[in-house]
Amino acid sequence: MRELFSTPIFALLISILAYEIGILINKTTKIAFFNPLMIAIALVIGALLVFRIPLDDYKKGGDFISMFLTPATVILAVPLYKNLNSLKKDYIAILGGVIVGSVTAIFSIYALARAFKVPRELLASLIPKSITTPLGIELSKQIEGIPSVTVAAIIITGIIGAVFAQWILKVFRITDKTAKGIAIGTSAHALGTTKAVELGETEGAMSGLAIGLAGLVTVIVATVLFKMGLF
Repeated sequence: MRELFSTPIFALLISILAYEIGILINKTTKIAFFNPLMIAIALVIGALLVFRIPLDDYKKGGDFISMFLTPATVILAVPLYKNLNSLKKDYIAILGGVIVGSVTAIFSIYALARAFKVPRELLASLIPKSITTPLGIELSKQIEGIPSVTVAAIIITGIIGAVFAQWILKVFRITDKTAKGIAIGTSAHALGTTKAVELGETEGAMSGLAIGLAGLVTVIVATVLFKMGLF
């Protein structure tokens, strides 16, 4: 049994099974809080604890899944291509929204870090919280953060975005489809985009666009600020 648990195939199977269970629970309950990824994470952690599987053994298959993160992000370009007219029409508002949103995300983390006297290493780990995982991990390494903390922050941010995005849009009476997508993609990356896709094709396309633009803006701004010693 020990040999089975230590194989990459076991990690792949348990990850896929946990996520499928998460999707089933989410569709059955129709409750936004029961995010498939959040459920999958809880199930995988539970399985590792119950069967006493070392994290290093699980990572053999987990790293294989991580390898597909970057190419999977490229798929988001498909709905964007179908909505090029919306992009051409509102490109100034789109770029402005992404830049303001990304810079706000960076400085809000900085302000909170200063208020709570968070160490610089932890600050660097939290700065990439609103961009997609592959970019976030690389940025965290460049600015001397802790990649594992960055991944956790990215996942938590995405889940919060996916769960509360629709409610926040209603509270602030945001009805424009493009604005909805840009807001969700800029603040909650790929996980938030899953909610944007549910709202509509235009929302999903704009959210997918925002992921790439927000990642680019965050990487440039954060790298400059840290290299200049301003953070």
